[in-house]
Order: sequence, then structure tokens, then C-alpha cells
Amino acid sequence: MAKQALIEQRPWLLGSIVAATAFYFLRDNPVGEGTWGLLAKGASVGLLATYAWLRVPHDRRWIDGILLVAALALAAAGDVAIELYFELGAVLFAVAHCFAVALYLRNRRQRLSPSQRMLGLALFIGTPLISYLVSGQDQIAVYAVFLGAMAATAWTSRFPRYRVGTGAVLFVVSDWLIFARFGSYDLGVLPDLLIWPLYFAGQVMIATGIVQCLRGEQPVR
Repeated sequence: MAKQALIEQRPWLLGSIVAATAFYFLRDNPVGEGTWGLLAKGASVGLLATYAWLRVPHDRRWIDGILLVAALALAAAGDVAIELYFELGAVLFAVAHCFAVALYLRNRRQRLSPSQRMLGLALFIGTPLISYLVSGQDQIAVYAVFLGAMAATAWTSRFPRYRVGTGAVLFVVSDWLIFARFGSYDLGVLPDLLIWPLYFAGQVMIATGIVQCLRGEQPVR
């Protein structure tokens, strides 16, 4: 069923991947730095939001689908805004994380092992702490509280941990690479190479994992 669902919605997922790939390879070229680059970047997660909108079930889980679509749509807007005005992009992502946290709290895992609880707590506390250490900026640490809450609640939700939880962690790592640019850490070319692939892969894992779980096509683990 999960494979069939992906085939049925292949144009949206394929379009998302094509847009993300185009942005990755064109972002340092004149084309990628202009309007076309912004459109490609926004379309990457924007098409994931469209995929989620078309695939979420219209039943009692509908509110979960709305929260997911809102989080993805706000993230897509943040992807564009951050290229124009960094602070506005951060605000949009923080609001997106609030929608995601609401979704994950609505779908809390009823039973957590001690290790799962500890990792959730580590994500919640460690994300803003490491964000501050690598950036040295209070504002980034404040934003990272929302980021850490998103990752922690994703990891402790009922959604497939090795899809949705891992996707949220990739999101965090991608942001850490961004924050390192503001601090004294010189990571060479790693941020340029990894920020976008880690972020986009994380969003794909989150979107497809949640949609398939809500539709009963992905087993809860």
C-alpha cells in the first residue's frame, strides 16, 4: 500500500525532488541566485505540502493532516524568506515548528523506553545548547528552543521513529551547520555541501512518514 501511494503521488514527490536538486546545483550560479532560484527553493518543500494535502485522510485524523500541511507550507515560506531576510525566515520556521509540535503532541507514543525518553530530553535541551555554542548568539539559541521541541516531540511521537524522528534529527543537524557560520568554527565546505541535502531529506522523511502512518500504510515502530 505504501509503495502504491508513492506511485499515485509520484508527480508531486518527483517535482519536489527535481526542484530541490535544481536549487542545490544552481544556487551558486546567477540563475540560482535570482527569482528562479527562490522559486526552486520554495517549490521543494512546497510540493511536499501539496503531497501531504492530497494524501491526508479526511476522517478523524484530518486535524493532524492540517497541522502537517501548515508546518510544511510555513517551512517552504521560510526557505524563501531566509534568503531575503534571515530574521523573517527564522520566525516562519519557529511558527512551523509550533505546528509540528502540536501535531506530535497529539500523537504522543503511549509507552516510551528509558532510552527513548532520554534521547527526547537530550534533543530538547541539547539542541538550543549546541546551537548557542556553535553560533555564540542568543537569538539563535531562542529559535533553537522551538527547533529542539520539534525534534524531541517528533522522536517521542507514535510516528515511525526511523522515518519521522530521524528526519527531525537531520533537520537539526542542518540548522547546526547554518549556525556554525555565525560562530568561530570553520567547517570548510561542509556547510555548503550538506545543509540543503540534510534539510530536504529530513523534510521528505517527515512528510512521507507521517502521511503514510495516518493512512495506515506505514506501521508504527
